[in-house]
Amino acid sequence: MPQCILFFLELSRKLHIADVLKEDGPLFSFEFFPPKTEEASKSLFESIKELIPLKPSYVSVTYGAGGSTRQLTHDLIMRISKETNLTVVSHLTCIGAEKEEIRKILELYSESGIENVLALRGDVPKNKADFVHPKDGFTHAAELVAFIKKNFPKMGIGVAGFAEGHPSTPNRLKEIEYLKMKVDAGADYICTQLFFDNNEYYDFCERCEIAGIHIPIIAGIMPVSTRKGLQKMAELALGARIPAKLLRAIMRAQNDESVEKVGIHWATQQVFDLLDNRVKGIHFYTLNRSKPTLKIYESLGVKDSESFRKAYPLAI
Repeated sequence: MPQCILFFLELSRKLHIADVLKEDGPLFSFEFFPPKTEEASKSLFESIKELIPLKPSYVSVTYGAGGSTRQLTHDLIMRISKETNLTVVSHLTCIGAEKEEIRKILELYSESGIENVLALRGDVPKNKADFVHPKDGFTHAAELVAFIKKNFPKMGIGVAGFAEGHPSTPNRLKEIEYLKMKVDAGADYICTQLFFDNNEYYDFCERCEIAGIHIPIIAGIMPVSTRKGLQKMAELALGARIPAKLLRAIMRAQNDESVEKVGIHWATQQVFDLLDNRVKGIHFYTLNRSKPTLKIYESLGVKDSESFRKAYPLAI
């Protein structure tokens, strides 16, 4: 077995998400997306190799709109599972898929030792204005959660939350109502979309509590790396608002190297504040790069996630 793989195995252990959530102190997780080329794949695994010593509680792998990266997602999940001992959470979108199709995917995951999924409705594929849901498919993520819970009761289930509101659901009361449906259907935890203003996250958590939602809510953090990346976030309508103070700092930056420093500093301050407010977990959207996350850990003065948990043992 290659030395780098042995290195991975020594530093991590696979767990069911329910067991991960029981750990004391805040949890830390990283998100990756499936590479489309051999070169991108090599680059990703170099990043994973560099991030493994941080001892993440789990890592997740994204899924393209309408299941467009389904096979790539599966291949990446299988490789991480086989070559490392990381706890893996696979994104699973249901839009455009029939129930039997989803069943086969979940059966394959179960047979391969993948015990955790992030259940998502997903976005309608681009250039399909006439899209119609399959007769034996899913309309909402809550239906997918209920399907998994009924047919694969041992599977750990996460769902998405939007601290600043879902782009397609301007009614914030309805938004929380839909989220409550996913929780009641059997979700184990919520992971939020990225946000840049922690007050939005705290308000979201409070509204969840008022609605009777009491499962862990993991905060999604993504450092800005480039002006182009910031523009793309806005164009994708992810719901993340850019605070004027952050925007002003980015506009003052002379180049993307300086933008990245601004983004890392801002994200670090977010993490400091979240930890002080006893957040249950922080999910880093890595964009398949290791540098920003490594820099945040360095700025916080800890070598890995276990050090975080020792420093902040009273997280709730």
